[in-house]
Amino acid sequence: MERIQSAIQKARIAREGKLPEAPIRTADTRQSGPAPLSDHHLAWAGLEVFQPNAAHLQRGRITTLEPGQMATPFDVMRTRLLKQMRTNSWRRLAITSPGPGCGKTMTCLNLAFSLARQSDIRVMVIEVDLRRPSMAKTLGLKPLQSFADVLEGKATASGHLVRYGMNLAFGTNHGPVRNSAELLQSPAIVEVLAELEQTYAPDLLIFDMPPMQTGDDAIAFLEKADCALLVAAAGTTTIAQVDHCERDIAAHTNVLGVVLNKCRYLDKDQSYGYEYYG
Repeated sequence: MERIQSAIQKARIAREGKLPEAPIRTADTRQSGPAPLSDHHLAWAGLEVFQPNAAHLQRGRITTLEPGQMATPFDVMRTRLLKQMRTNSWRRLAITSPGPGCGKTMTCLNLAFSLARQSDIRVMVIEVDLRRPSMAKTLGLKPLQSFADVLEGKATASGHLVRYGMNLAFGTNHGPVRNSAELLQSPAIVEVLAELEQTYAPDLLIFDMPPMQTGDDAIAFLEKADCALLVAAAGTTTIAQVDHCERDIAAHTNVLGVVLNKCRYLDKDQSYGYEYYG
């Protein structure tokens, strides 16, 4: 662990130079000095910086980079979600859907950027939809990451994470992963996630999950999350599919709620709408 922290600190200094020192009060209130940087702060500072392009994000319906009318539904979802998770002492959130095309990755990223606007919250988003990864493309992320290698124990997290600001980080995959279900149910992932939390201390660890009804990947991973959010598409997802997925989720973790996406009737001037049922 000490070697990892030392490497992270050296990488941070090489990449960004020395961080500014902040004055602190010591036992003798007449004295002041540089604030010691925590290991967690150094770990975040050592990650490669990612500055998203707002226009690119909007084309992917990511609208929460800044507050505003388009961000409001996700800000409301954020507040409700945080209240429920804090009440239950939950930190790991899985976001899934019955099938592809429901908007789970879009929901995941909008929620992440909305949460990151609260500077006292550290959020880490990990892509575990390993058969059809799309997060890097949606973000416009150019560096080729393979967080699956981290989950498999082949690489360290610091080399496959990027950060936006000092409280939001993404771990994505540049291509599909073979034998994804076997990887996601591997006992070794439990240790990887524990080390990730120990090193970076995220308040929320969000997983962009595979769809529930396209294979066994989601079922293989759900028990590693504290709770799950189900994203359904209005006009496409059936009530029977929602009921079936909720039962499957409940067998492995807690059902946090259902997000009804693509609700065109909510606003005639909006092509997409959102509603969250906790």
